[in-house]
Amino acid sequence: MTRAAPAPIRVIIVDDQAMVRAGFAALLAAQADIDVVGEAPDGRQGVAVARSTHPDVVLMDVRMPELDGLAAAREILDPPVGVVHRPKVLMLTTFDVDDYVYEALRAGASGFLLKDAPPADLIAAVRVVAAGDALLAPSVTRRLIADFAAQRPVVRRDPALRLNGLTPRETEVLELIAKGLSNQEIAGRLVLAEQTVKTHIGRVLGKLGLRDRAQMVIFAYESGLVAPGA
Repeated sequence: MTRAAPAPIRVIIVDDQAMVRAGFAALLAAQADIDVVGEAPDGRQGVAVARSTHPDVVLMDVRMPELDGLAAAREILDPPVGVVHRPKVLMLTTFDVDDYVYEALRAGASGFLLKDAPPADLIAAVRVVAAGDALLAPSVTRRLIADFAAQRPVVRRDPALRLNGLTPRETEVLELIAKGLSNQEIAGRLVLAEQTVKTHIGRVLGKLGLRDRAQMVIFAYESGLVAPGA
């Protein structure tokens, strides 16, 4: 019996530059597993389009008129009562050091991508985020998140209570993720199978009530488990 092909990834593009929207739309629509189901020129319209089209992934520019990308992402990721659909949000930025990025990750965005990234990176990013992973490369974790965390005081949100729910091994995995190690690197450091590392990550996400790897990094810094610059 032949299995049905998986449904295409539904994407909307929210950017105030028409040429950027058109270029991204043409690139993504050319992929057999991606459908571009909507576009918007600002954050306010982006929220409306997201609510009406139910995309899997929202490509969201950071800086826009009417409602910036950060505020729009917050509305999409924290919908009003009765709205159950919650897509993944991938932030688009012009600069690799952008103060909005840290706040976007805290708001629940699944990662960010530079607008001038190679086309193959954009396509891969949509697929990664749609699959439920965070687009937060280890190099980005080391450079960007630590830099942003260093600029802010640590916010301790009952870390003892929440971290005490983790096993020592789960705490180690969380700490290494926050320090920028990939799953493969964590497996080598702790002498574990990579699948075991993935299992530990899943348990940490569940115990801490976090959405993805990006939020794990933020929690590790804000709870004080990892010191900025460590």
